[in-house]
Amino acid sequence: MKFYAQLFWSFFKIGCFTFGGGYAMLPLIQQEIIDKRKWITGAEFMELLALAQTSPGPVSVNTSVFVGYKKRGVPGAVTAALGTVLPSFVIILAIAVCFSDFSKYPVVESAFRGMRPAVVALIAAPVYAMVKGMGWMRTLLAAAVAVIVGFLGTSPVWFLLAGAVGGIVYGMSKK
Repeated sequence: MKFYAQLFWSFFKIGCFTFGGGYAMLPLIQQEIIDKRKWITGAEFMELLALAQTSPGPVSVNTSVFVGYKKRGVPGAVTAALGTVLPSFVIILAIAVCFSDFSKYPVVESAFRGMRPAVVALIAAPVYAMVKGMGWMRTLLAAAVAVIVGFLGTSPVWFLLAGAVGGIVYGMSKK
């Protein structure tokens, strides 16, 4: 029971103190789950992150579900997911009930505008961490795919499918 409380509390804290969506949560998840708690390794995190990114839904929730499932099965997955989404749910519910016209205030608009650079940095941090361990060839390939998706408007689904097929072929050729 103690582990479930730790799991819930870890993801609850991450859910409470992250602005900018799922990708902004990744450095906090990495710090809490790998560095502090040592529940999984960096390599396992990268695998779970790849799986979370290809699964439907928010990457932060998917990552928490996969970490919880890896540690304690379905009860762990449910516990981690609740910890991740509960803070956002409560905050959004409170805002919707109490502050429907809240965003019209110039101070609030300015605060959100001021947070944008920090959110970009929080998203860039896990990208940098992933790139460090990939090697120059994979980094170049990832950059090319990002340019093609970002500037040419090609659907990333095609690259995910091509990567999956390429990984399967590569894995089979190694056997």
